[in-house]
Amino acid sequence: MRTATLGPKQRAESLAAMAERELDVLVVGGGVVGAGTVLDAATRGLNTGIVEARDWASGTSSRSSKLIHGGLRYLEMLDFALVREALKERGLLLERLAPHLVKPVPFLYPLQHQGWERLYAGSGVALYDAMSMASGHGRGLPVHRHLTRRHALRIAPALRKDALVGAIQYYDAQMDDARYVATLVRTAVSYGAKAANRARVTGFLREGERVVGARVQDVEGGGEYEIHAQQVVNATGVWTDDTQAMVGERGQFHVRASKGIHLVVPKDRIHSTTGLILRTEKSVLFVIPWGRHWIIGTTDTDWDLDKAHPAASSADIDYLLNHVNSVLAVPLSRDDVQGVYAGLRPLLAGESDATSKLSREHTVAHPVPGLVVVAGGKYTTYRVMAKDAVDEAVHGLDTRVAECVTEDIPLLGAEGYRAMWNARARIAARTGIHVVRVEHLLNRYGSMADEVLELIAADPALGEPLSAADDYLRAEIVYAASHEGARHLDDVLTRRTRISIETFDRGTRSAREAAELMAPVLGWDKDQIEREVEHYEKRVEAERESQLQPDDQTADAARLGAPDIAPL
Repeated sequence: MRTATLGPKQRAESLAAMAERELDVLVVGGGVVGAGTVLDAATRGLNTGIVEARDWASGTSSRSSKLIHGGLRYLEMLDFALVREALKERGLLLERLAPHLVKPVPFLYPLQHQGWERLYAGSGVALYDAMSMASGHGRGLPVHRHLTRRHALRIAPALRKDALVGAIQYYDAQMDDARYVATLVRTAVSYGAKAANRARVTGFLREGERVVGARVQDVEGGGEYEIHAQQVVNATGVWTDDTQAMVGERGQFHVRASKGIHLVVPKDRIHSTTGLILRTEKSVLFVIPWGRHWIIGTTDTDWDLDKAHPAASSADIDYLLNHVNSVLAVPLSRDDVQGVYAGLRPLLAGESDATSKLSREHTVAHPVPGLVVVAGGKYTTYRVMAKDAVDEAVHGLDTRVAECVTEDIPLLGAEGYRAMWNARARIAARTGIHVVRVEHLLNRYGSMADEVLELIAADPALGEPLSAADDYLRAEIVYAASHEGARHLDDVLTRRTRISIETFDRGTRSAREAAELMAPVLGWDKDQIEREVEHYEKRVEAERESQLQPDDQTADAARLGAPDIAPL
């Protein structure tokens, strides 16, 4: 199996190598689109690099609803092309590209009107299934089914009896969005790409009108590099306009940020064996199964404040609780909320004033020679966006380049995953780790779970769970720093794991244990461990304070009370 690591040594070597020799393509932005773009370029045989100012997926790509879906509501907008494209991608991810990371998930749509609504909604879901089948990659999911009220209440007893007259159940898919991005980057590195997070672009290199590279600051080490490239791809999402400003022009389109927030509650607070999808006055609301939890989301409001740390206000939380409680027999309270997170969608401005009506389609442009911009879109169609961005960049290269092959490139961990899944009982017996733990590892790392198990074999203490977050093994914290590019405690508790939203203490009780596990890998002394723990605790405190504020302005001000971590 081809593999790669994103440890400290690889990061330093990548920065040096990118500065030493001109790249064919330099990708700026380490979210899902940037990561997909660098994989696309690398698998076409191009000399490729990617830099990210903060952590992989630290922006929008770690704060989504964590769904891989066709976009059922876009059918209602008659956006058939977008739905068809997304359903094909959903099938590819489930069946071929990432079966270890992307999993089917059932949703129940409660019907509230007799007769016409079942016909109307049923026709839409039937078309959804038909388009999925027609894509050639839709056979991995069950088709929808119509349910009576009694049957619906049997599989979702949490619903109020008067909240529905019947229901339709259908399937989509979900993944851990941040883990997916880190795996994408590792896959690209395994095909020869250079990758460095915590490497901020401070300006573009120019020769006349042409962009010929970027000035990159090593946020960790403090050095600055000039990285030359024949083509630079700006894949910075909601920061697109800011990045474009570095070349002195805004570009041909404007990216607008829409805030969406999500709540995480324990599984036992909502008695159901299926997810839920509910209509709201503006959009739809999802209740999504998430391990031993539920994710409830999302809102859709314009945001023009701090992009790095969008804040959820008290009003946002009340909005979600009020809407979900309208159908629950036992309502949720603030005390039931374990975690809250807010993210920003990068929407192309111009089509509509309401963010919920802005297009989720993407745009690729070549505003000046040497610079390609890709923006918009949705997580599910990242691979198509990446292909279009590289196709555009190729026009500026003076050599013949192969066509996109990512439709046939499984992500690291996919190869051998199903065989290991079938052998999970034997793996458990061989390693002495409970089969449930083995399943957990396989669904996070796929066949790369062997690398985590090797850490445990070398140090059996790493086979123990974290004392205050027992869903995760101690080895996973070490592995995040040694193999997955985690540079700080926040990276591990928020993105490599989901401890920050899956525990009532938001990860504060796990902070010191995790920092001490990371320290030997990253060369931290006791002072740096203290700084990491203190920063994390202040971040959680600022987030909790922001979630008590009445509106976006006061929530934003409270969240900014915790500064970003500063390395030695």
